[in-house]
Amino acid sequence: MIKHIVFTNFKDPCTNVPIARAMLEALPQEIPEIVSLETGRDFLGSSRSWDMALIVTFENRAALEYYADHPAHHKVKEYIHAQRIDTASVDYEYE
Repeated sequence: MIKHIVFTNFKDPCTNVPIARAMLEALPQEIPEIVSLETGRDFLGSSRSWDMALIVTFENRAALEYYADHPAHHKVKEYIHAQRIDTASVDYEYE
């Protein structure tokens, strides 16, 4: 199994986070390779916090690659890239 985790800080979190979350949460209906997807908005607001987290699970690396190249994902990615300040991510494999 693969976990794809992304943290994002936005220019205007109050506006951008709900839009990004709604777009991301629609992806499993368009990309069947997604085993699970969850998003969340930070509530602590500490100096090391990110505005939004995304956690996506895939069966294998091929499914992650399919997701990465899917037009529906590109649409969400375009929105997030236009509205973000910074992003961090990690992808890891587990059993």
